[in-house]
Amino acid sequence: MSKTLVAYFSATGTTARAAERLAKAIGADLHEIRPKVPYTKKDLDWTDPRSRSTLEMKDKSSRPEIEGRVANMDQYDTIYVGFPIWWYVAPTIINTFLESYDLSGKTVIPFATSGGSSMGKTLEGLKGSCSGDLRPGKMWIGNVPEESIRLWAESKK
Repeated sequence: MSKTLVAYFSATGTTARAAERLAKAIGADLHEIRPKVPYTKKDLDWTDPRSRSTLEMKDKSSRPEIEGRVANMDQYDTIYVGFPIWWYVAPTIINTFLESYDLSGKTVIPFATSGGSSMGKTLEGLKGSCSGDLRPGKMWIGNVPEESIRLWAESKK
C-alpha cells in the first residue's frame, strides 16, 4: 500500500493552507518544514539587500538548518513538497530538506504558492538536491479550491 506525504515550508501561512488542503484532499500525512531559526518579518523583506532571505537566495549553497525530521521517511512512496516562490525558485531551505533524506525510488512533486510569480527555474534548482524522481510541479496563486487541488494531485499518480 503506497503512502503519501505532504511536506511544506510556509513563511507567512499561504503555503501552509495549500498544503493542508492538499493533504486533506488526498488523505496524505502532513509535515511542516520548520527552520531551526524562524524567519522574522525583517528576515523576509526581499527589498532589503541585507535581509536574511535575500542573502540566502543570493548564495545558492545556503542551507538553512531545519528543526525536526520526518519519522520513517522510508514508508512514503510519493512526497509532495510545498513552498513559496522566492526569486522565481524554491527557498534554499527546500534544498536542505531534500538533501536530508535518501529519496531514491520515491516520486517527489513540488508545488508552490505565489502572489504572481511563475515557477521560474524551480525544478532546475532542486534537481541536484533531490535523489528521488523529481516531477514537474504546480504553481498556485491565491485561494485554490480543494477540489482543484485533489484533481491535480490525482493527475500526478
